[in-house]
Amino acid sequence: MIVVKRIKKMEKKLILRETLQGSRHWSNYFWAVIISLGGLGFLIVGLSSFFEVNLIQFLDSKNITFFPQGLVMCFYGIVGLLLGLYFWLIIILEIGKGYNEFNRKTGKMTIFRLGFPGKNRCLKLEYELNEIEAISIDVKDGINTRRAILIQVKGGVKLP
Repeated sequence: MIVVKRIKKMEKKLILRETLQGSRHWSNYFWAVIISLGGLGFLIVGLSSFFEVNLIQFLDSKNITFFPQGLVMCFYGIVGLLLGLYFWLIIILEIGKGYNEFNRKTGKMTIFRLGFPGKNRCLKLEYELNEIEAISIDVKDGINTRRAILIQVKGGVKLP
């Protein structure tokens, strides 16, 4: 009943605009912090084994020889820090932020997203409303669940 009222309310609107927050989800912040701290911990332990001094007291590295364990820990630390930096850049640059707009005045559907900096940072797709063939829902249950609404336009292209 509530869904029917909401659909009728949307039918009266001439412009329907749905904004998307992009990469600024709590889970991305969580993983950026965890990966950055883990990478920093591995790097500090690897460097502590090289200098044979505990750089941080609670990270004991007396039983770790630099070659090969300390060297591998330094490598994992650098990779972890670079991956954490990648996550932070995605969050700061707001990759994926944008909107979906359905404009009945002009008869167009607009999909706008922000990408990585450069020549093609802004992605803007415009389609006529009469080009929309179908709207489908893609549901995948299990460990890696996925739920998406797809708009199929003429030519068989499905847009999420």
